[in-house]
Amino acid sequence: MPERNSTFLEPQGLDYRRASCDELIAQSFEEHEDQPLDEQNILGRRSVIFANDSTDVPRLQEMSSRSSFHRHSGLSEAALKRRASFVRMLALLCACCLSVGSHYASNVLGPLKSRLSRELGASNTEFSLLLSAYSLNSTWTPLVGGLLASTIGSTYTSILATGIIFGGQALLLLGQIWGNIRLMAFGLFIFGLGVSPLAVVQETIIVRFFTSHGLGVSLAFGLIFGKGASFIAARTSYPLTEHWGTHAPFYVATFLAAMSFVVNLCYIMGSRWLVDRACAELEASDISEEARKRSLHNMSEARALKKVAKKKTVNLRDITTLGDVFWAYVGLNLLCGMIWTPFSQLSSSIIEKRYGMGEEDAAITASYLLAGSIFLYPVCGFLVDRYKHNPIVVQLMLVSSTLTLLAFSWLIIPAEVTGTPIPAIASFAIGHGFSPLLLVVLVPKIVSLKYVSTALGVHKSLEQTGSTLFQTLAGMALDSHVKDPAKGKPIGTKSAIQRLLNVFFGINVAHILTILGLAYLQRQKDLAVEAETKLHQRLPSTSPSISQVRL
Repeated sequence: MPERNSTFLEPQGLDYRRASCDELIAQSFEEHEDQPLDEQNILGRRSVIFANDSTDVPRLQEMSSRSSFHRHSGLSEAALKRRASFVRMLALLCACCLSVGSHYASNVLGPLKSRLSRELGASNTEFSLLLSAYSLNSTWTPLVGGLLASTIGSTYTSILATGIIFGGQALLLLGQIWGNIRLMAFGLFIFGLGVSPLAVVQETIIVRFFTSHGLGVSLAFGLIFGKGASFIAARTSYPLTEHWGTHAPFYVATFLAAMSFVVNLCYIMGSRWLVDRACAELEASDISEEARKRSLHNMSEARALKKVAKKKTVNLRDITTLGDVFWAYVGLNLLCGMIWTPFSQLSSSIIEKRYGMGEEDAAITASYLLAGSIFLYPVCGFLVDRYKHNPIVVQLMLVSSTLTLLAFSWLIIPAEVTGTPIPAIASFAIGHGFSPLLLVVLVPKIVSLKYVSTALGVHKSLEQTGSTLFQTLAGMALDSHVKDPAKGKPIGTKSAIQRLLNVFFGINVAHILTILGLAYLQRQKDLAVEAETKLHQRLPSTSPSISQVRL
């Protein structure tokens, strides 16, 4: 390993950011720069790139920079690890708090539908358009947010997203106070521009700090914060209106959005310290910043770093080169969106009409579909981290998909035979309770750090696209006024529900096959890389081996 220039040693120790950039200059990353960030791939196998290493540190940059950091910082390795763990916890807390305001605010309107319609004189159509103004942008903004995060960095993209959310929520509050439906709709439209990108940025930040330090549990906590805020909003919005007036929940939502914005400002001010002390991955924006500093005294190093930063910047056309495993993952997200949200939204109506239940009883029964996430996310995250050397992610996804398939199988059976929807509700609640976390955990196992934010954006965009598309088609299918083209008579409600459940069942089968296909493609990729590695090992010694390139 080349010796560090003494000018890079600060009085208090070695600057991790500078050391990392030194490694980027000293080492050749052309061969491995697009390797998945998580060395344990989908099947739980270590990447062939790292198979011959004796160290457990998965990335060369991190390994080399940390070793130099340990030598020059004056602290023992144990003390540095304790400090890094503490700093990562601070980063996780900041990342979790970023989405509290957006999740609370986005779940305030639902419980207040009847009261707002009555007080504002809004019709059902106007209220539906109000909600549509929020959800309209969810199909494309995640992709834009992912591209922005890879270009200007997750730190500055996060403040852009939280600022948009706070501004939209403020407009929503003013519209509610003034009784102006149009202003409320405009506020929700602005609000919706920032929600999905913020979720992408939040997950990108967590991946950045926790790739090799319990990523599953860390992502689980990030998702739990959002679920918890949504649950609190649903439970407190109506009581707040009863005790403090109709404006109260909107004041609370605006306050929480402002709090998230302030926390984001604190994260920006401390982001450099957090990255350096936690030895987190450097983004293209960090490398560009270091290049600008070095241009004042060393133009050759500055130019080298600019080239590295350019390689780490993602163009939209680069997505087409990510391989078969990634595109199978994209298809999986589309199918997940077609199953999860549409069924959750329509379940109350399906249960009510299929089992002859009252409206209130059907709503209460259907509400349990989303009850498992708060408890199952941490369990799933622990299992993913604990058994990362096994194909645990694929196994859990198959368990999840099988449980949702059993739920649809139960509902397809005539209600006169089953008598109750409870087994189907329980099966779907458990199956869906941990599966969204798995889609996020898969990303660093498929793509490199360069593509993480973009892949997360594609994940959310495709899931929302599938959800929006199929929810619209499902609503049309349940419309009892649609006529059977063969007989010219209205389709009965029970018949329409039966057809819809059959479609759900078919999509779920395709979902299971896609998971198996994803594992198969990963296996084929592993075999191809292993064959190429063996070929390189048989070449004359004049060609350096992979392990030699990495030293």
